[in-house]
Formats: sequence, structure tokens, C-alpha cells
Amino acid sequence: MTVFEKPKSLTDAELHYCPGCTHGIIHRLVAEAIDTLGIEGRTVGVAPVGCAVMAYNYFACDMVEAAHGRAPAVATGLKRSMPENIIFTYQGDGDLASIGMAETVHAATRNENITVIFVNNAIYGMTGGQMAPTSLPGQVTQTSPYGRDVATAGYPIKVCEMLSALDGPEYLVRVAVNSVKNVKTAKAAIEKAFRNQAEGKGFSLVEVVSSCPTNWGMTPEAALKWIDDKMIPYYPLGVYKDRSAKEGE
Repeated sequence: MTVFEKPKSLTDAELHYCPGCTHGIIHRLVAEAIDTLGIEGRTVGVAPVGCAVMAYNYFACDMVEAAHGRAPAVATGLKRSMPENIIFTYQGDGDLASIGMAETVHAATRNENITVIFVNNAIYGMTGGQMAPTSLPGQVTQTSPYGRDVATAGYPIKVCEMLSALDGPEYLVRVAVNSVKNVKTAKAAIEKAFRNQAEGKGFSLVEVVSSCPTNWGMTPEAALKWIDDKMIPYYPLGVYKDRSAKEGE
């Protein structure tokens, strides 16, 4: 009897991510959602520029590579030209919340019927650990060696809170993957985001608070604890908008 196995929507390719990085967990949760809904044959993912730039190697569904930050725009084009398909983007904080912020905001306000998986690890991972739009106040990075100074760099961008002010989005939620309990909650949120699209409900974004042990300069265990101690207090977990649930009350 098989108790636990690799999702069918993941390939056998070996992941290139650093030891302790939680991208692998998030990839699995996305693949499990695709398997559960039985949508692999009509799913198209849009890979970003960033640590997940090679996501096309790992998902068994069709994948498209987008220019830096343009994944929501590419996803919009795919969904409008192939409305029967399930379209998702997989983006980091630099890709989505910096160069791609305009695409994110406008796709959300139009309530495009796409699913966005947003990985927030508070740093630019692929390019060496520079300060990101989501880096915490006081956080030490390669470009903020004395800590992020909000007087000059401004405050971190809270994507779910910001997008929740728009009328358009269907579903906005922030989850984490640093504990078994949080992984289970993240799994349910990601599946709901895909199901929303299948049901034609509109724009769903799942923000996943994630770790980057390499660029944080921590062990994997310490990085998971740092999420609890530092990240989650600044980026509270929970549902920020669920229009269908509100209408059903």
C-alpha cells in the first residue's frame, strides 16, 4: 500500500534550490492542487524571473516563461485566448512586488480569472541577497548592510493588504510553510485558489511566507524560526479577501 508519493504533476527533475529553501514545499502544494482537481491536461503555468525561473522543469503541465515581472500580463493573455484552460503564475517578491507591481495591481483590479502564487521570502534570492520590496525594517541584506532604513528605503510592501483595498480581487490570502500546521493551511488555500478559477470566480492570490536560509545567513532550522519570530508578526497570516464567502454569509 502506498501511503505517500510524489504528485503526478511534478516531474522527476532534481530541484536546483538551496538546502532549506521552501520553494520545494510550495511546488509540491501547487502540484497536489492540480492533481486533486484533475486539471493537469489543461493547466498552463507562467514562470518568473528569480529563483523559480526554471519552474518549467518541475511542473508536468505546460509552462511559459515570462519577462521579469510580466507574468500576470502573460497570464491574462493566455486566459483570455484560452478561457477553458487553468492559468497560474508562480512569482517571487522581486518579480511580483517590484518590477511587476503594475501588472499585479491591474490584473487584480480587473479581476482576471487567474491564480497567482506569490512567494515572499523578504529578499532577492537569485541575484545574491539584495534588499527586496518585502525586506523587513532593519533587515540586513547585501544592499542594506546596516539594516533596512525606512527613512530612505521606505516601508515593506504588504501585498495582500494593499490589494484588498481594490474592488476587483476574488480571493487574497497569506499563508506560510514553516510548520506542519502552516503547510496544511497553505495546501487548502492553494487548492481553493485553483478551484476559484475553475469555477470562474476571478483573481486569486496566495502569498506564501517562505524562507531563504542562504541569503538570510542562517541554518534551515533557524530560518523557519525567523519566519515565526520576525516575518509573521510583520506579515500576519490569514484571509484578506474572500468575496464568495462574504456573499454567502
